[in-house]
Amino acid sequence: MQSEENIVSDMDGEKVMLNVQKGKYYNLGQTGGEIWELIKTPIMVTELVSTLLSKYNIERSDCEEQVLSFLDCLFQEGLIQIKGQSNR
Repeated sequence: MQSEENIVSDMDGEKVMLNVQKGKYYNLGQTGGEIWELIKTPIMVTELVSTLLSKYNIERSDCEEQVLSFLDCLFQEGLIQIKGQSNR
């Protein structure tokens, strides 16, 4: 789920974000922006992956790996919160 200290905007079809607390700017890209929109509310990773699989021609294992890596980066930067397993 998204953290609340961020200002997010669309710029040329991509999501860009400013973390107000850290003063850091991020470009999430198009697919990252789609993921960002999907995690506005708590969502299970499996549901997130399934949604992306319905939009993109990618193998499930590749999608899972890339989504988990992206979410880990967001988490490490403090941009998202990870809830208990029942709420992911």
